[in-house]
Amino acid sequence: MKFRKKKDGSPPPISTASLPDIVFMLLFFFMVSTTMRETDLKIKVKVPEATEIKKLEKKSLVSYINVGIPLEQFREIYGTEPRIQLNDKLSNVSDISSFIEAERKQRDENEVPMMTTSMKVDEDAKMGIVTDIKQELRKVQALKINYSTRKGIKRE
Repeated sequence: MKFRKKKDGSPPPISTASLPDIVFMLLFFFMVSTTMRETDLKIKVKVPEATEIKKLEKKSLVSYINVGIPLEQFREIYGTEPRIQLNDKLSNVSDISSFIEAERKQRDENEVPMMTTSMKVDEDAKMGIVTDIKQELRKVQALKINYSTRKGIKRE
């Protein structure tokens, strides 16, 4: 028996057997680490600074009410006064009670008492609209309210 050497000198082919494992690992990593934005803001919200802040524990039980001036492309339709945005829709104060009721229906009955309403209010918005929102929240017994802020520098 005589052994012959290959004379072409090409390297052996690369094994692609582990390629599906690598692809699925990357896919799983991005699925776990990516957060999806729930709503597209149609208003400008620059939340005020605060020094004493606390992070919310269960964000799945939080309903967001955004208040601010409409973005440039929506100013012709909605004007320049601060507006309320509930999910993806610009709304009025009277729509808040139906929004909270709809949010409660989406949750389990045991989770409803733990629900929090978080208000993201632009720092230049007037307090009158915030008071109107709080009055509507009282009517539907949504008494756990949170004000979203950004971390500020502690001044002494």
